[in-house]
Order: sequence, then structure tokens, then C-alpha cells
Amino acid sequence: MAHPKDANPERPGVQTVRRTKKLPFALQLGFFAGLIWGAVRWLFYYFGFTDVVPGFLVEPFFLHDYLAGTAGYLVGYASFIGMSIVAALIYTFTAYKLRGPWPGVAFGLLWFVLVYLVAGPMLGMLLPLGKLDWDSIWLDGSIFLLWGVFIGYTVNFEFTDERRRDDELPIPGLH
Repeated sequence: MAHPKDANPERPGVQTVRRTKKLPFALQLGFFAGLIWGAVRWLFYYFGFTDVVPGFLVEPFFLHDYLAGTAGYLVGYASFIGMSIVAALIYTFTAYKLRGPWPGVAFGLLWFVLVYLVAGPMLGMLLPLGKLDWDSIWLDGSIFLLWGVFIGYTVNFEFTDERRRDDELPIPGLH
């Protein structure tokens, strides 16, 4: 039986579907996107698959030697989570109606281009793309692509699910 708060008093047997609030959803999504994909990126650095330190996002604010140590790894991990929260907020409030995985792919690639080609070399976070090794470029590009798909597809599923399109849906078995 449905909880009394969930029941619609105007239409017995019909439960009101609650809409997801975008801000808390985006904050939570960004946190978990950063937590998951930041951990994957850190593991790839730890095993030597990429030469770009986990704290590359805060490289202008910290010494490189500090970022190459344990405390620097944690700062880098936290900065990746912070970037993911910002990215999830942007995607949730601008592209929440887009469907399928392709907008997330484009979103991840856009962030890779912005970070690795534009902001990274300009701000001293990264070497110019021509001076990075190909393993780092491909690996980090792939991580950003998957990270973008994770954010995009999660937002897509939450806000374009056809089953929840109407404000009120009858729930089978509650009549």
C-alpha cells in the first residue's frame, strides 16, 4: 500500500510522481562522478599508465613535488571531484533534455579539449599537447569521455525517462 503522503487525494489509486530537484541531483551526481572517475584516473597514474599527476587541476597553486606525493594525490582527487560537481551542474541545467549517450560523449570530449588544449597549457596545469606522451593523451581522453558519458547518461535517464513524463501515473496494483 502507498504511503499516505504519496497518495493523490483528488484521484484515489493514483500516486503522484515527485519530480527530481536539479540542484541536489547535480551535486550528488558530480560528487559520485568525481569519486568514481577520479579513483580510476588515480589508479592509472599509480600503475604508470599516465604521466599527468592526479593533482594537475591545481598545478598552478601547488608545487609539482607536493602534488607528486600522497597529500598531493588527495588534493588532486578532491579537485577532480570539484570539477565533476561543476560539470554535472552545467550539464544538468543546460542539457537535461538531450537523449542517448552521444551528448555525454561530446560533453566529455569538450571538457578534455578545454582542459588539455586550452586551460591546461595556458594556466600551467599541463604541458602543451605536443609535449605529453601519447599514452597520457589517449588514457586521459578516454577517462574524460567515459566521465562525460557517466554524467550525461545519468542526467538523461533521470530527466527524460518516458515512464515518468506525466505528472501523475497510475501505479499498477494500487487500485
